Amino acid sequence: MDSNITVLGVFVAVVFLAYNEAPFVKMTNAVCESYNKSWVAVHYCRLKAHSRNKTSLNINVTLSEPAFKIFVHIKLMKKANGYKPFLVDYNVDACEFMRRRNQPVAKIIWNLIKDVSTINHTCPYMGLQMLSDFHSIEVPVPLPSGEYLLLLDWIFDKKPQFATNVYFTFVEDFLNSHSKHGKKN
Repeated sequence: MDSNITVLGVFVAVVFLAYNEAPFVKMTNAVCESYNKSWVAVHYCRLKAHSRNKTSLNINVTLSEPAFKIFVHIKLMKKANGYKPFLVDYNVDACEFMRRRNQPVAKIIWNLIKDVSTINHTCPYMGLQMLSDFHSIEVPVPLPSGEYLLLLDWIFDKKPQFATNVYFTFVEDFLNSHSKHGKKN
């Protein structure tokens, strides 16, 4: 009887591991735009494909003047007959955040990029700012599967200066959904 329970337990564990939901995130596009080219020069903003399921984001911008008062308008959109607002839409005082790390959504983004960016200090920001080879995305909150757009509008001295828009696909159950995404409906 004990051996039957052990075999059943091993079988359930194998099935659970084989069909466990594993979130999968893949960036599909990145668009950066400077609204004030005399202050912010975008040198490049592009994805690099490493494999079919892995891309990395590289952004290189130069700030020609110091930026002391920086706000970031963060907006998450989900595609459903066009991109619709989804869950997140608010402003973050970036200079305050870099001193205190007190905004939950900004902290999620910060934890993703802190090791691959040059924005790891407090204000002012000036000169070359980079995000290099950003590819490790672990979303710490549950999201429904779908296509998303993360809009980041960078506001210096109360004026929008540039935008960073990152498109990505989130698949909640990689094993089952991956085969569906390979087929065109």
